[in-house]
Amino acid sequence: MSLTLEQVRRIAELARIEISDAEAESALGHLNRIFFLIEEMQAVDASGVEPMAHAQDLAQRLREDRVTETDRRGAYQAIAPETEAGLYLVPKVIE
Repeated sequence: MSLTLEQVRRIAELARIEISDAEAESALGHLNRIFFLIEEMQAVDASGVEPMAHAQDLAQRLREDRVTETDRRGAYQAIAPETEAGLYLVPKVIE
């Protein structure tokens, strides 16, 4: 697939981009190279290739999930203007 200069101008018009003739020519070359690369990639037989999430086969090292800080909720809520059942009460701001 390749684009024409008129198609590039139409795309620019739809995108509300003002584009000069020189910029349209340059964009045409860039877009056609991108489409050529896509066609080359689609031509590759990848039927036996398993999809992967990352280019390298890596595993994330995970740390042990444990509590490292003490519960300070009571201290934080002691200085709050209003609390109820462990929640902070705030004034209604939306009608």
